[in-house]
Amino acid sequence: MDKPLQILFVTPEAVPFAKTGGLADVAGALPKSLRDLGCEIKLIMPYYRMVKDSGLPVQYLGNEIEVPIGYEKLKAEIYQGRLDQDIPVYFIGREEFFDRSHLYGTAKGDYFDNAERFIFFSKAVFLLCQHLGFSPGIIHHHEWQTGLVPAYLKSVYRRDPLFSRTATLFTIHNIAYQGLFKKEKFRLTDLPAEMYNPEGIEFWERINFMKAGIVYADAINTVSKKYSEEIQTVEYGYGLEGILRKRRDRLYGIINGVDYGEWDPSRDPHLIARYDLKDLSGKRECKEDLLKEFHLPSSLMKAPLLGMISRLTDQKGFDLLMEILDELFSLDIGLVLLGTGEQKYHDLFNRVAQRYPQKAGVRIAYDDRLAHKIEAGSDFFLMPSKYEPCGLNQIYSLKYGTIPIVRATGGLDDTITPYDPVSKKGNGFKFVRYDAKELLNTIKEAIRFYSQPEHWEQLLRNAMTADFSWKRSAEAYVQLYRKALGDKTRSV
Repeated sequence: MDKPLQILFVTPEAVPFAKTGGLADVAGALPKSLRDLGCEIKLIMPYYRMVKDSGLPVQYLGNEIEVPIGYEKLKAEIYQGRLDQDIPVYFIGREEFFDRSHLYGTAKGDYFDNAERFIFFSKAVFLLCQHLGFSPGIIHHHEWQTGLVPAYLKSVYRRDPLFSRTATLFTIHNIAYQGLFKKEKFRLTDLPAEMYNPEGIEFWERINFMKAGIVYADAINTVSKKYSEEIQTVEYGYGLEGILRKRRDRLYGIINGVDYGEWDPSRDPHLIARYDLKDLSGKRECKEDLLKEFHLPSSLMKAPLLGMISRLTDQKGFDLLMEILDELFSLDIGLVLLGTGEQKYHDLFNRVAQRYPQKAGVRIAYDDRLAHKIEAGSDFFLMPSKYEPCGLNQIYSLKYGTIPIVRATGGLDDTITPYDPVSKKGNGFKFVRYDAKELLNTIKEAIRFYSQPEHWEQLLRNAMTADFSWKRSAEAYVQLYRKALGDKTRSV
C-alpha cells in the first residue's frame, strides 16, 4: 500500500478561524475530507486579529522564527490551533502585519504593504517546516497571497533535503485578484534576479504573485472545469491567459464540494422547520417565515419567490438585473436579496425596496442566519454572474429544493443542467449570452414550471438528489496530488 500523502495546506484564510469569501470555506472543509481519505495534513495561515477574536482555542508555542525581508530579519511568532479536533493548524504571527481590522484591506482599498505581508508569510512557511522537521509530499497553496511559494521551492530551497521530494499544487479561486506590486519590491523577495523577467514573475514592469504560482507550481487547478477553460481566454484571463495556455498541460479543474453538515434542510438549525424530499411541508413553513422576515405580504405564498445572496458587484450580474427590474416586477413574483458590495447597488436596491414594498425584500448586510433562511424559503435562486469560478450558493440551493437560475459560466455551467420537460432531466435553468433580455426570458421560462405540479415535483427531486459532497472533490484532489508527485519525480 502507498504510504499516506503528507500535505501542507497553505492558505490566507480558513473557516472557522478567518473568512472573507469562498476560499475560507474550501480551506476549512477540504482538509477534513482529505483526512478521511487517509491523508496526513497540516494547515498554515496568518495569525490575524480575526483569529484572535474568533474565541477558538489557539496557543502560543513559545517559539519564534526569524524571517529575512530585504536587508532585515523580522521575528515571526508561532501559534497552533486545531481544525475538527485533530488537524493541526499553525499560525504565523507578527502584530504589525496581521493584527488589523480586515484581512487584506478596508473599504478604502488594499493595505499598502500587502507585498511585505505575504512575502513574509510565504517565507515563514518554509522556515516553519524546518523548525518542525516536517517534509511535505505536497504543498497545496491557494490564491495570489501564496503565489511565491513554488518560486521559493524552485530556487532558495531547491537543494534543501527536507523539500527534495515536495511537489506543489496551486489553486486559483479567482484570477481577477492577482497581487500586483511595484517592481522595486522584488528585492524584498530574495528570489534570484533571473526570476524577474516576462517568463517569470514580471508582469508589465510589476511583480505578479498570481503569475509566480502559475509559472512555478508543478500543477495548477481552478475550482471548476469550465473556469479552467475560460481563464485561458482574453475575456476571462485578466492578462494571464497566455501563460495559462502555455501551461495548459498542467492546468486542471476540480469543482468545489459543499459541507452538507452545514447546508442540509433536514438538520439546519437556522430554519423554523426542517424538511427533506419525503416531507416538503417544512419548506412551505420556511417560505412563510422568510416573507415575515422581510415584512412581505403572505399573498406571495402563491407566487414564485426569487432569492439572491451575493456580493453586490457587476461581476455577479447586477448590471443585467438593473436593466430589467421594472419588467421583472411586472411579473407575478417576489424577490429577496441579501448582500453587500458597491455603493451604487446599495443605493439601487434600497430604492427598489421602497418602490416595490409588496414584492421586494432587501437586506444590505452579511448575515449567515438569514442566508440559510433565504436558501430554504425561496423557490428559485438567481445567479446571473458575468463569471463565477465555482459558486457555492447554486449547489446549496439544489439541496434545499430552491431551483437555480444561472448564467452558463464557470462552476455554474458545470453544476446546473437545464430542465427538459420531455426527458424530465435537469436541475435548473441557465442562459448563455451575457444579456439582460436573455436573463429575463430565462426567469420567465423557469417560473412557468412553478405552476405545473408534475414538472415542479420532478425538478425538486432532481435538485435535492444531486450530490456535490466534498468526498468526491477530495478524491479528485488526491489523484491530482499523485500526478504532481509523479511528474516531479520524472523531471528530477
